[in-house]
Amino acid sequence: MQFLIEALALSLLGGLLGLLVGYGLGVMIAALVPNFPPVSVPWWAVLIAVGFSGLIGVLFGILPASKAADLDPIDALRYE
Repeated sequence: MQFLIEALALSLLGGLLGLLVGYGLGVMIAALVPNFPPVSVPWWAVLIAVGFSGLIGVLFGILPASKAADLDPIDALRYE
């Protein structure tokens, strides 16, 4: 469960950060280009982006968690 929560939190944070950076760059470019329309991002695109980011987090949280659950604790802690 810890792997899943960490992966989901990190992927959602990364997705939100990516949205903010993309929106900021769009605003900066629109301000630099004369007669360029103002930036507008539809809410459905934001929801899809955050949902996809969360889906990736869940997927890559479940895979290592299931792999770790199958390991013997002694073998998992042994350093080779």
